[in-house]
Amino acid sequence: MDIDITERKFAEESLRASEEKLRGLYELAPLGIALTDMTGRYIEFNEAFRAICGYPAAELKAIDYWTLTPKEFEQDEIFQLESLERLGCYGPYEKKYRRKDGSLIAINLNGRLVNGPDGQRYIWSIVEDISKRKQAEAKLQLAASVFSHAREGIMITDAFNAIIEVNDTFCQVTGYNREEALGKKPDFLHSKHQEQSFYAMIGDELNAKGYWSGEVWNQRKNGQVYAEMLTISAVHDSTGKIQNYVALFTDITAIKEHQQQLEHIAHYDALTGLPNRVLLTDRLQQAMIQCERHNQSLAVLYIDLDGFKAVNDSYGHDMGDQLLIAVSKRLKDALREGDTLSRIGGDEFIAIVVDLEHTAEFEPVLERLLRAAAKPIFINQVSLQVSASIGITLYPHDKADTDQLLRHADQAMYIAKQAGKNRYHVFDVGRDVAVKTQFENIERIRSALDQGEFVLHYQPKVNLKTGAVIGAEALIRWQHPERGLLSPADFMPHIENHPICVSLGEWVIDSALTQISAWSATGQNLSVSVNIDAYHLQQQNFPARLSTLLSGHPDVQPGSLELEILESSALQDMAAVTDIMHACREMGVHFALDDFGTGFSSLTYLRRFPADILKIDQSFVRDMLDDPDDLTIVKGVIGLATAFKRQVIAEGVETQAHAEMLLSMGCELAQGYGIARPMPANEFSDWKATWSLNAGWVKRSKTYCQSLGGK
Repeated sequence: MDIDITERKFAEESLRASEEKLRGLYELAPLGIALTDMTGRYIEFNEAFRAICGYPAAELKAIDYWTLTPKEFEQDEIFQLESLERLGCYGPYEKKYRRKDGSLIAINLNGRLVNGPDGQRYIWSIVEDISKRKQAEAKLQLAASVFSHAREGIMITDAFNAIIEVNDTFCQVTGYNREEALGKKPDFLHSKHQEQSFYAMIGDELNAKGYWSGEVWNQRKNGQVYAEMLTISAVHDSTGKIQNYVALFTDITAIKEHQQQLEHIAHYDALTGLPNRVLLTDRLQQAMIQCERHNQSLAVLYIDLDGFKAVNDSYGHDMGDQLLIAVSKRLKDALREGDTLSRIGGDEFIAIVVDLEHTAEFEPVLERLLRAAAKPIFINQVSLQVSASIGITLYPHDKADTDQLLRHADQAMYIAKQAGKNRYHVFDVGRDVAVKTQFENIERIRSALDQGEFVLHYQPKVNLKTGAVIGAEALIRWQHPERGLLSPADFMPHIENHPICVSLGEWVIDSALTQISAWSATGQNLSVSVNIDAYHLQQQNFPARLSTLLSGHPDVQPGSLELEILESSALQDMAAVTDIMHACREMGVHFALDDFGTGFSSLTYLRRFPADILKIDQSFVRDMLDDPDDLTIVKGVIGLATAFKRQVIAEGVETQAHAEMLLSMGCELAQGYGIARPMPANEFSDWKATWSLNAGWVKRSKTYCQSLGGK
């Protein structure tokens, strides 16, 4: 009898231990497990199920699975329950639960019908959270879509340079289908237009920098040679080892084929066949180099015909054109071999007289030109006569660049014309008014900086979806004592590529950091973006100087400062700029590409530069409601931002219609006159306190339209 009791106790303890073990597994299971009655009310569930639903345990027992089922899944749920009645189980099938906070979560559901000890039927459900998998699938689909629909040809190789994937554009350009390309090395496309040393150079640069970009001549499957603009980038794994190479290319054959025609159109005057200003500038630059090498001089002659307008008005444009052709031929014949005559528009010509051992050597040429221009010309039995006023400047006595030499000769020509026409005048370097004016402008700006005459205005940036004010763009203004408030267009061109623009740029950054600190002290945590001039950014000590400015504001988080770079900026050394940007980002400072889409290097800048934000140029945003092309560009920039995991903000939002269109395309961040014009810092907080997302669009839009004339 005692043995039976002992065995029974042992069995009960074993059963209890087994139940506790199963209960532990049940509670710790990574999948959600729930028991419901046939009405859908929850009787029992584990912690994983509660976490998926987002309800506390007490509230979960008070609801049923219909509470968790969004309306669009109700019919599917009914179908699954019918399957349960027939088969005793359902699933697996994918649906969504609506969590307590209203958010939707993707799940995979399995269920089984069981009989309880009370004779009632119950449903055991196993629920798997598949939201992360769905997000990953969406990202993969987006990447695949970008890859497939990109207008650039894309080729991916492994670390040993064997092709492992190509896109449709690759096949269209090269003529090879995917199967023919896979497994081969890219050199099967090489033409004979480049030596082996060229490809060795590409390999060396890839090894040194991790990327290469340039023009390459390749050969299609049909043997046709074509030109492409190619960028190759190395892709590294987490250990820094090269895993793949990605090549993007664009077929530029058509551009090359038309290059000679375009060069002729671009470099020669259509009426006279003489070189135009573009070719003239190139020849002048080459002649200046030769002067320096051979210790010689050259003369730049600005020739304006006297009396041509009277001929044109009296006899018509056709007669005037014939007169220009005849005079240009005479002027060209009056020059020496090796000299250049160019027509730069209307009745104005430029001559370059080269290889002068002594400055007086150009005088006989001038006399011949004056006689040639003044000699009567018979056209359609009509005698026409003009003369010429000529301005001259001598290089290197006039130590100026090409543009300044032309301006100096132009100034001298006007003096000759004012002195009575049909004569020449030599530019006096000592009276260089243009240089003096430029110097005075720079000194006045330097003085304004010292006197504290510059101020910053701030244009708000908002989230169009939530209405939140996310930050502001700092815009420089000059509070001129006599001329009033001046925009950057009134003074910034004077200091382009001058060291003073660095000092002014540092003042802007320091002032913006000061304002961030002031706002932060009042509980307003706002980021501020400032525009950085290309010359300023390309200074080698830019990161060090930025670090010094940041250290002067220890209470400001570097992430609150954003530096905006114009996408159309002339950045000579992109590799150096990339290194500078990386150094700044290591401090926590963010970058944005401003006016994105207006330049010719959008994809190159986007791929190379570590910019966090793309700013859609206001010209596209402003006209996108009426111009399908601008709308397409806006959609394209938003798509690029999504594909390259960048934020995107739109400038030029003027009306509520602009805002709604941007939101429909997935762009939530915006700024523009329809939201607010740039304002002084002391007005910003008041504006922010009264800002409302949906109120005032019409009023702001009308105000903006009325103010366009003063913009």
